[in-house]
Amino acid sequence: MEEDAQDGVAAEKENELKKASSYRYWVRSEVTGAAPALLPRKLTEREMSGNGKPLPLGSLWNQAGTWEEKSLNSWAWKRVMDLLQGVEPVEFEDGNAHVAEVSSCSGDATLVTVRQKKRVGYSFEISMTVKMEVFTAQGVKKDLEGTMKVPEACYGELDDLQLEVSITQSQIPDSAQRKRIIQALVASFLPAIRCKLEQFESELKER
Repeated sequence: MEEDAQDGVAAEKENELKKASSYRYWVRSEVTGAAPALLPRKLTEREMSGNGKPLPLGSLWNQAGTWEEKSLNSWAWKRVMDLLQGVEPVEFEDGNAHVAEVSSCSGDATLVTVRQKKRVGYSFEISMTVKMEVFTAQGVKKDLEGTMKVPEACYGELDDLQLEVSITQSQIPDSAQRKRIIQALVASFLPAIRCKLEQFESELKER
């Protein structure tokens, strides 16, 4: 009997030691109220730019915006030609005239980014064909054609804009009338052309 009691005490001590040295863990079966699992999502432009800061100007490779020059020629040439094609017809003492065609626009238009600041500029030479109905000193109506040329149109310098008009002597032999018509065309078309180029400059600033 004494031997059985001792065996019982030893077994009880062994069980206590096992409990003291064991580990317990629980697996949660209920997920109500638990934080949702994190899912990947695409960052917004604002987040990518850095906590709501303005997006940097220029290309991705030039985030510092030190210096970058971009050509706008393709857009600018077409836009200038479209605008000038819309110049309204004019009337003068000897008849009337309209821009029949903007035959060419050459030069450069650029967008320059310097230290996160935008600068635009252009320098163009523009040629146009002008068609006229002119009455001679004898009252005869003649259909004539001439050329108008803007030798240089530059950004911010439209107050100095010049227009050159050419009409061949064979079309108007009377030199006094030819000179008078040329002066009338310059006086009538130059302000209208300047106005269209001012519109172009405004659009260029927004590029």
